[in-house]
Amino acid sequence: MDLKNHFLIAMPSMADSRFQHGVIYVCEHSHDGAMGLMINHPINLSVGKMLDQIDVERQLPLSSTTESLSQPVLFGGPVSEDRGFVLHPATCEYGTSIPLSDQLSVTTSKDILSILGTEQQPEQFLVALGYAGWEPGQLEQELADNSWLTLEADPKVIFDTPVHQRWQKALDQLGIDAANLSSQVGHA
Repeated sequence: MDLKNHFLIAMPSMADSRFQHGVIYVCEHSHDGAMGLMINHPINLSVGKMLDQIDVERQLPLSSTTESLSQPVLFGGPVSEDRGFVLHPATCEYGTSIPLSDQLSVTTSKDILSILGTEQQPEQFLVALGYAGWEPGQLEQELADNSWLTLEADPKVIFDTPVHQRWQKALDQLGIDAANLSSQVGHA
């Protein structure tokens, strides 16, 4: 089962505290392993403050509405936490944009960072530092261990849902009430 362009929704039994109540957008899944970005764990840093701290030449003029720069940077996962990923609609392409689906792309190049806060920025985007990665067979084992629920990704959860509501919104799309999820792991 290819989980590219799906959400992994952490079960209450998630043992790794970094992923508790996490929602991960799966960017890549193959026999070589998997890679994804957590879309709902903000860190104490806004996009604007992050841009002030890194060495990137900013495009001018800045947009009159720079509210997008006040959004939080997200903890994308524990691998390469110094590396940034910008998830955005596939209608915009930049230097290293990788199409993930018909609707979404991810970009890691500085050219996109230089236009955030300007009229040229993507209409919607999120910035994550780091990513979640799985060795071959590791994600499949975590699924067998009941650590994750899966759901086809919906850009509305990513871009139109407040960050702290994304776990619940993803569960709602599955038709699952979080109160009915058990933290106990079991197999029939």
